[in-house]
Amino acid sequence: MNHTSTGPRGGRAAVAIRGLIAASEGILAVEKRAVAFFMALVMGLILLNVVTRYAGAPLYWVDEAAVYAVVWLTFIGGSALTRLRLDFAVTLLSEKLSPANAGRLQALATFIALLFAIGLVAMCWAWMDPIGIASAGFDAREYAAESFNFLYTEHTQTLNWPTWIVSLVVPLFAVTLTLHTAANLVEELGLAPKTVRSDFTTAEGVN
Repeated sequence: MNHTSTGPRGGRAAVAIRGLIAASEGILAVEKRAVAFFMALVMGLILLNVVTRYAGAPLYWVDEAAVYAVVWLTFIGGSALTRLRLDFAVTLLSEKLSPANAGRLQALATFIALLFAIGLVAMCWAWMDPIGIASAGFDAREYAAESFNFLYTEHTQTLNWPTWIVSLVVPLFAVTLTLHTAANLVEELGLAPKTVRSDFTTAEGVN
């Protein structure tokens, strides 16, 4: 991907901002590849399901695998779209404002999204409770008996995978969303120029 971005110069704040932008762009590059992988995986699972059902030998675990692949695809794709500024927006108000006020409104919306992302990180921390499970010696049954949190004892219905592994996409999404919204916010506040993505030639190039 070709893009240009120049951060402010000098000072620890400038270094931190450049580091934030670089981290967000690095995560975005990984997310793009992950999205492509999960799209191919979903298509492959659907085709496998069609073929096996047509052959009279359906695989009972394919449906569940496809569902979880779509879930991961949705969360990872949603995070990437946030950094690309391709997330959904209602522009009835912003279109009637001056460019300066529209920019302020966009910054406010991004700030609210950042607060949501941070809140989601806190919720995932309480949900996953890594300190609690570690204190129980990573004994899922003992931890569940003490905390009534059965996340680490549950398994998926057909694949029989640990539920916590499948659920990891939520805290992963929370962290990447926090980084992306923070990077977007510093750009919208003028602390760093907006990243220009010259490889967009379709509607993806908006914003």
